[in-house]
Amino acid sequence: MSTGFETYGFPDGKRYNSFVGYFKRKYGERLQKIVLDAGFTCPNRDGTVGKGGCTYCDNAAFHPAYSTSGKSLLQQMDEGIEFHKVRYRTTEHYLAYFQSYSNTYAPLYHLKELYEEALRHPDVVGIVIGTRPDCVDEEKLDYLADLADGKILKDWNRLLADGVTRSAPIVIMEYGIESCYDQILKRINRGHDFETARRAVHMTAERGIDVGAHFILGLPGETRQMMLDSCSLINELPLRSIKFHQLQIVKGTRIEQEFAERPEDFARFGLEEYIDFFVDMLELLRPDLCIERFAGEVPPRFVNETPWGLIRNVELLRLLDKRLEERETWQGRKYRGR
Repeated sequence: MSTGFETYGFPDGKRYNSFVGYFKRKYGERLQKIVLDAGFTCPNRDGTVGKGGCTYCDNAAFHPAYSTSGKSLLQQMDEGIEFHKVRYRTTEHYLAYFQSYSNTYAPLYHLKELYEEALRHPDVVGIVIGTRPDCVDEEKLDYLADLADGKILKDWNRLLADGVTRSAPIVIMEYGIESCYDQILKRINRGHDFETARRAVHMTAERGIDVGAHFILGLPGETRQMMLDSCSLINELPLRSIKFHQLQIVKGTRIEQEFAERPEDFARFGLEEYIDFFVDMLELLRPDLCIERFAGEVPPRFVNETPWGLIRNVELLRLLDKRLEERETWQGRKYRGR
């Protein structure tokens, strides 16, 4: 009997649990996200929690040109679909991805209007809501659970490639957690602690909503050993999916000045080094966690240097697959959970 990665049955024969593969397996097709800017702000910017935002943040660096708050949601979705059809020509259905800033940071009546407007697009089969863990409450999560259970949009239906007509949209919550360590969260002016994130993830998962989380690797003060140790804390969270990004020093942010003054506080990675380090993390992560992303891409105009060159995500994935095979390892190989 095999004791290798084949035992886990990872999608597409990979050595890790890919989120794209999860969608294909569950719905019979690839579902592509359409990034939306719905005009939200953030409690870490407007003075509610803090001012100036997180020290690393420039939101313009993380969303495509079609996604701007001056356009209607319908226009953003139509342009986003046209944009992605060039790369993913066989994709038929999309997820409306509320990404910019904190997309639950508004009264519930306004959130309902935005989410339900996006779901009226005939090619959209669900929503992904990016937000902070301190911007959710019981009432908002109850609404989202009812939306995912088909109790809100009575006449809504979509036929996916698996042949099943769905009468309720896909609903995914994606929390920016960034670090498991309170001292690091404080240093980057995050405005919440890890316990707040833990509580939000549990509240969401308890309602049957798929939960994703985002973490940044290389924040100031966070050592490589701390990043590896955080895997055990991540494994304890009831997450469906997870994203990792390497820290990228965006021009004009406060972290750019901090990096110039104290570069020794930052764990920096060359490309090959980062691939190897992420394989180390994969070995420690639960095998059922879907890996949605393990590195980020910021347009060159937003950074002073591109130490990895202009490498695209598809090439990063190829390098990850290659390194996992060379090391004869896989996600969860060293996981010792329940």
